[in-house]
Parts: sequence; structure tokens; C-alpha cells
Amino acid sequence: MTGLKSDIETGAPLFGCWIELYSAFATEVVVQAGYDFLLVDLEHGPGSVMDAALQLQVAAGSGCHGICRVPKNDDSWIKRVLDVGFDGVMIPAVDSVEDARRAVSSCRYPPVGKRGMAAAIVRAARYGRDCWDYVEAANRDVVVICQIESAQAVEAVEEIARVEGVDMLFVGPADLSSDMGYVGEVDHPEVMKAITRVEQAAKAAGKLLGAIPTPGRSTQELREAGYDIIVPGADTILLRDAADAQVASLKSGVRY
Repeated sequence: MTGLKSDIETGAPLFGCWIELYSAFATEVVVQAGYDFLLVDLEHGPGSVMDAALQLQVAAGSGCHGICRVPKNDDSWIKRVLDVGFDGVMIPAVDSVEDARRAVSSCRYPPVGKRGMAAAIVRAARYGRDCWDYVEAANRDVVVICQIESAQAVEAVEEIARVEGVDMLFVGPADLSSDMGYVGEVDHPEVMKAITRVEQAAKAAGKLLGAIPTPGRSTQELREAGYDIIVPGADTILLRDAADAQVASLKSGVRY
């Protein structure tokens, strides 16, 4: 294991970048910039598990950790991304304590959970060279991140936060605001009230917090609120914004 959990628990927030392009070259640029972790997106991104593994290979040896967001709370997806070597898994749409328990179980080897036993062959265990050391470390160190992104999840958040093995609650403001009836209003007062409840539940249970900045809440404000990981951008957005700025400058006649 590469110490993602221990790095998060040092107290200083870690900053990550969403990986949506699945380009080894683009990810290399991101890694060299000095981000603390990659958040490889299999929920909304177009890549496969093989594509996700390639992003880890690009980052290998850099000190940049790997978290993967799986498409759904499903043990077949979770075990595959862990087997290729991700240090943490983000599970979307964790709406109940039962969902949270299922997520944890999928991330842990027996007897703690139900993760399939293939450490004798998988990349995460150096293709079996570190088989039993990896099994022990994985049950201790894999970071389980539950996304809270619905009104139902907020209503159950105190119970979710208390589930043993859940390491972090990650607020999904876009889906949460939409589910609450405020589509596109990620900073609506009612949405912020719900997010405050998530924060309080996580802190009361001694769990970590993660989020993305919103127009009304900057990265600095998230730091001050005690968030442990923050994901302020994505490879697609970084490329889009740089391209838009350059083209606008060129067409305005200003030297770029």
C-alpha cells in the first residue's frame, strides 16, 4: 500500500484531480504538476478498468495516490479496481446504512468482508509476490469513501457515518441539489443546510470528509471547514479553460 490513508490522516488536506480523459499523457501532466491524488472516474468517465489501471501505471513511483470512483455500489466493480491497485474506492449513491455496509464488505477480504480472493495474481499484490502482506494491508488501509448525494442519504447520514469501515463521506453537491429539487443551485440555502448535517455527522463519528468546491464555497473555505480531501478540478476542465482562454485572447488581438 502507498499510504493514502496515513497521508490523509496527517491533518493537512490533500488535493486531487478528476481523471476523465483517460489519456496517459494528460495524466502524466497532472501527476507532474504535484497533485496529491488522482480521482479516476468510472461513473461518468468513458474509460474501462484497463484504462483506469493505465493511469495508475503513469503515476507509479510519483507519490501521487490513486482513488477510483466506481459506476455503482457493486462488489464486482469494486474488487476489480482494487485488484489493479487503487488505494481508495469512491462509491456513488450511498443512500442507507445497508448501502454503506455493502460497500465496506466489498472492499474487505474475508473474514471481515466478501472481497474476492485473487491476491496471488493481481497487480495490487505485485502479481502475488506480496500476496499475504497485501491482504493484511488492504483490509487495514484501503480507503472506503461513501458519496452522500441524495435527500435520502442525508436523512440517514448519522447512521451511515457510524458504519464501521466507512472512512470518509464525500458530498456530491450537484446530485444532492438536483435530488432536493434545486437543479443547478448547488449553493442553495437548503442544500447548504443538508451539507452542514453531513459535516456534523462525519465529525461526530470521527470520519473524514471530502468535497468539490462550488461557486459559493471555495477551496479555501472547504479547508477552513475541515475537509480532508478536496477535488477542485478535472483534466477536461483544465484543458477546456486553457483552450478557451487562449482562443479568446487570440481572437481579441491580444498577444498571448
